[in-house]
Amino acid sequence: MPSEEQPSLFDLSTLGESTPKVNFHPDLIPTNAKIPIPPGTYQTMTEMAAHCNRCHRCDLGDNRTHAVIGRGNIEADVMIVGEGPGQNEDETGLPFVGKAGQLLEKILASVGIDSDRDVYICNAVKCRPPENRVPTAEEIAACKPYLLEQIRMVDPKIILLTGATAVRSLLNEKRGITKIRGLWMEWEGRLCMPILHPAYLLRNPSKERGSPKWLMWQDIQAVRAKLDEIGGNR
Repeated sequence: MPSEEQPSLFDLSTLGESTPKVNFHPDLIPTNAKIPIPPGTYQTMTEMAAHCNRCHRCDLGDNRTHAVIGRGNIEADVMIVGEGPGQNEDETGLPFVGKAGQLLEKILASVGIDSDRDVYICNAVKCRPPENRVPTAEEIAACKPYLLEQIRMVDPKIILLTGATAVRSLLNEKRGITKIRGLWMEWEGRLCMPILHPAYLLRNPSKERGSPKWLMWQDIQAVRAKLDEIGGNR
């Protein structure tokens, strides 16, 4: 469904007189993307995972092995949002566990960021798109309320959006990822930075000045500096 039809999870005033009366019983949430998810619906990631693993707000749930919720520190100052699960993630139920995930670990470690302690990692969509295709706008919109609940529960100071799909999941941004990567943006009072997806770096192995890997090195150093500036790593 179009994102503008989904009431903001950060503004209950959107559920006013003009909003169609909807039964907000929690058991209805996974059945239809038209059922809003009010803020505070979930107290834990475990509660949300139970819904995601039986969710059919879009068709991706028809073929999943596991919904992929997240991993890392649920009290981290940095949240990393990816696109969606691949085959390894679908099989394990964990995000970023393939080659791209291994590269992400190295990138974070290069500036002293520990993936277990300092970040929480999740995806814009929780179920694997067939053949690892890019999620559709409808699939992103159907899953967005879950992502917003994750942001509320983790309450990060910095959100890193890895790739164009992750950017579209939160920001009303029309420019391509190569135009906006490394730029600090504000969303709902939080600092966000679009960065290149590690899978893109794997396809572009050069480390020459101006290459994707070189650009990522500049960006992750900026993240480290900002984290130190705001007193991160709770």
